[in-house]
Amino acid sequence: MALEVPSTGLSRSGMDSRLASPDANDLFLKVFSGEILTSFAENNIMKGLHTVRTISSGKSAQFPVSGIAEASYHTAGNSIIESNLSKIAMTEKVINIDDVLLASTFLPNVDELKQHYDVRSIYATELGKALAKRFDIATMKTLYAAALSDSNLAASDGGKSGAQVLSTTLDTAQGIVDALYGVAEALDKNDAPDAGRFAILSPREYYNLITADNNAVSIAINADAKGSGSIATGKIAQVAGITIYKSNHLADIADGLDDSAVTTGDGSSAVKNTVFDGGAGYNGNFQKLRSGAGTAGDPYKYGILAGTKEAIGTVKLLDLATESEYQIERQGHLFVAKYMMGHGVLRPECAVAVEVEASATDA
Repeated sequence: MALEVPSTGLSRSGMDSRLASPDANDLFLKVFSGEILTSFAENNIMKGLHTVRTISSGKSAQFPVSGIAEASYHTAGNSIIESNLSKIAMTEKVINIDDVLLASTFLPNVDELKQHYDVRSIYATELGKALAKRFDIATMKTLYAAALSDSNLAASDGGKSGAQVLSTTLDTAQGIVDALYGVAEALDKNDAPDAGRFAILSPREYYNLITADNNAVSIAINADAKGSGSIATGKIAQVAGITIYKSNHLADIADGLDDSAVTTGDGSSAVKNTVFDGGAGYNGNFQKLRSGAGTAGDPYKYGILAGTKEAIGTVKLLDLATESEYQIERQGHLFVAKYMMGHGVLRPECAVAVEVEASATDA
């Protein structure tokens, strides 16, 4: 006769004893959530490259914008109030929260039992990647919008617009280096901060900087010449004081991947912000970020997005969160990863776009 163990005496390693109604799977599901968070962080590059604010409630956040003061000589005996006061202009930038953006999947019990490997880890990684991709694409589109935006204030009050640098030679390493120095010059002219400058290149342009047999590039990666790149690691840390990053999402943007594909349950667009004119959400005309025919003889050449973290902002109402539920009716687990954020332009003068002009060989 089998020995019966009272259910009250069982030690269930997956049960969270802190809960009023604990379930045997409570703690097991946390592993899946942790993998989503890790995957999002590993696949996201824009999070640390712009201003992020978290709010506990509301639909938007306000960012005050102030102008500049002026200094003037004082004439003895004259009233400072009448002749020497600075009128500092003020305005504001408002960033609205978008609808909930989520990635989800369903894992049937029977499939998980049959698998000889950890399928949850794979699904968790893909959910994290999906959200990271949407976050990067939305913020990079917003950065391009900043580079095309007019100043927040009148020029007389210290306002400055975003900048565009035109290039016909982004298919050469020397052309890329020249463009990056053009970015640095544009940021200097706009009095943008020196600290935290960055530029995002497509992988093709990024690796062109390392593999090209070019004197300018050799200086960029040669430590003896104060360069900070490495052929061994395949990285160029900085050019012209600008930290270099690479991302496939430049191609996603320029090739027409847009957020209109993100829809709510009724099929309507889930994107509510109007970063670009015409109320197109995060979608605009990105054709100037690409040239070429996309053939073996004339591959696409992509532009560069650059700036400082003051250029754009993200407002978080709901940071990355995960939910999971076992559905008896469907005999499996539903996993959901989601966030609720919005993105917008803050300081256009801190953003620069290197747009691609067709060269003579493209014509």
